[in-house]
Amino acid sequence: MKLAALLPVIALMAACSTINDRGPVATADAPAAIGPYSQGIRAGNLFFVSGQIPLDPASGEVRAVTVEDQTRRVMDNIGAILAANGMSMANVVSTTVYLRDLKDFTAMNGVYGSYFPANAPARATVQVSRLPRDVAVEISAVAAR
Repeated sequence: MKLAALLPVIALMAACSTINDRGPVATADAPAAIGPYSQGIRAGNLFFVSGQIPLDPASGEVRAVTVEDQTRRVMDNIGAILAANGMSMANVVSTTVYLRDLKDFTAMNGVYGSYFPANAPARATVQVSRLPRDVAVEISAVAAR
């Protein structure tokens, strides 16, 4: 087997090599968890951000109405959780976007793309029948050092 073929395996092993360095990360700059989950979990060189909905961190309420505004609030929440772990959007390697209606894809995508001007992460986008608090969008993220 050629070395080039082993590079993805080596990279994954390196990312998980410090898996004992595992723990929750929380910040008051993003909505508090409203269930048995953490805002984010550090696991070695990886950081997993729980799905964020457009809750205002100060009030815990949904203030954004349009899909664009909801996406902006979600991305700002993700950014705050990343910052609490010493990371930024530049560290994001993968996201999953949950939309209540795929007809909102273009509107969501315009805002989402502004947070990743270069080297956008891998992404899956799916339509779901319902989201918490009947919001239009939820996004989770994985980041790496």
